[in-house]
Amino acid sequence: MEVSSFQSYLLILFILLLIISIFVFRQFLKTRSEEISLVEFEQKGIDSINTASELYEFGSIQIKKRLYPQAIETFLKAIEYSKDEPNEAKAIIANALGFSYAAQKDFKKAIKHYKTAIESQPNYIIALNNLASARQSLLENEEAYETYKKVLLIDPKNKTAIKKIKELEKRINYNPFPEQKKRGF
Repeated sequence: MEVSSFQSYLLILFILLLIISIFVFRQFLKTRSEEISLVEFEQKGIDSINTASELYEFGSIQIKKRLYPQAIETFLKAIEYSKDEPNEAKAIIANALGFSYAAQKDFKKAIKHYKTAIESQPNYIIALNNLASARQSLLENEEAYETYKKVLLIDPKNKTAIKKIKELEKRINYNPFPEQKKRGF
C-alpha cells in the first residue's frame, strides 16, 4: 500500500497534535494540582499550619499564583517555625521571602532576606544571583558586580552571572586592569 503525500501530511499533523495535546494535558494536571493544594491550605488556614515545610510549600504555591503579599505573610511565619530546621531549609525560606519582596519592588527588604539566606548557606548560588539582581535594581551596580563575581567563584559556568557581569561592565565602564591606562589611537 502506497501512502500519498496528503496522507503523510495528515499523519504528521495528527502526531504533532497528539504531542501538543499531551503537553497541554500535563500542564492542566499540574495547574489543577496546584489549585487543589492552594484551596486545601487556605481551608486549613495559615494559623493551623505549624511546620516550616508546609508553610514553605504553601508560600511557594502563592508565589506561583502571584499572591506576593500572602506569600510574604506565609514565609514570615515559616521563618518563625524554622528554628530547628537545617541551615539549607532556612536559606531556602529566606530566599523565597526575598523573592516575594523583590516581586513587589521592595528591594531593600529583599536584599535583607537574601543576605540572611546567604548567611545560612554561604554558597547558595540562587540567593547570590537574586541578591545581585536586587542590588542592580537599586542601581548599586558595583555591589551587584562583586556579588556576581562571587557566584562565578563558586560556579564558573553560571550563565546568569556571566551575562550580568558583561552587562554591568558596559554600564559601569569597569576596567579589570586599573593600573593600565586606556590608550586610544
